Amino acid sequence: MDYLSIIKEPIRSEIVEFNSYFKEQFKSDIKLLDTALLYVSESVGKMMRPMLLMLVAKSIGEVNKKTFAAAASMELLHTASLLHDDVIDESDKRRGRPSVNVAFNNNIAVLSGDYMFSQSLNCAAETENTSVVSEISSLGKALSKGEILQFQLQQSGEYNEENYLNVISCKTASLFKCCCACAVLTAGYDKELFDRFVEFGENIGICFQIKDDIFDYYKGDVGKPTGSDMREGKITLPALYVLKNSKNPVLLPIKDKLAKGEILDEKEIESLIGISLEEGGVEYALSQIEYYRQCALEALPVGLSQEFYNAFTAYIDYVIKREK
Repeated sequence: MDYLSIIKEPIRSEIVEFNSYFKEQFKSDIKLLDTALLYVSESVGKMMRPMLLMLVAKSIGEVNKKTFAAAASMELLHTASLLHDDVIDESDKRRGRPSVNVAFNNNIAVLSGDYMFSQSLNCAAETENTSVVSEISSLGKALSKGEILQFQLQQSGEYNEENYLNVISCKTASLFKCCCACAVLTAGYDKELFDRFVEFGENIGICFQIKDDIFDYYKGDVGKPTGSDMREGKITLPALYVLKNSKNPVLLPIKDKLAKGEILDEKEIESLIGISLEEGGVEYALSQIEYYRQCALEALPVGLSQEFYNAFTAYIDYVIKREK
């Protein structure tokens, strides 16, 4: 099934208009910065979050200039945070291309990210809606909190499912929640719609991150090498499941090392991935995706047209069935 076509169908003209508006946000009057921003703009992906924002807005009202500004603000903030993350994590790839810190250098990556943060604020101001500005501000704080919480968990060795969900709620689900919140705020505020769509977005975000984490357990063209999360001290849901439930003695020294806040070596990573695949870790993660998928569908407001219900369902299914 072509999920993307179903997602885009209700907002085809709006997508074209937004892409033109968004492209303008990556321009400056400084040649070096302009070159770096152009490089970033060529790797922004399928615009899944702005599409969600526009879908929600149009399902309850209309997509307008303030909707575009909110979508651009949110996506700029997200993209800027990725530039900084790549510097912190010393990543050399982003969506299959050299990351900005590699293609240019750390200084350019950080400063380009700073510029994009400022541009995000400018777009938020264009909405002339203090509630939207507040949502974007909360998103920025959540993204930072998620990264810091992840570092804290690594140092403390307190790896468990509850802490994992706290991290991904900040780092990923907050983005989808923000999309839905800003959509309702710019298209016609209604408290019940706001609450339902925010819950919808949060559950999608959890599905998205669990699916993304599963990719780390398989070889393939997914933009990052297998085991890259564990090399950075990130222990995700499939591994958390077997660390808690498996009696495999191979895991004993791995558990001890993680409890001390130490990074696993290549052999230990290979063992943990193998046991996660063999003893139900990935299957458990997939079952949790299905659980949060159902939560997302149940959160959708009643009375949606069939076209929009189909688009939202396709959105969820695209998130959980994508191959990269």
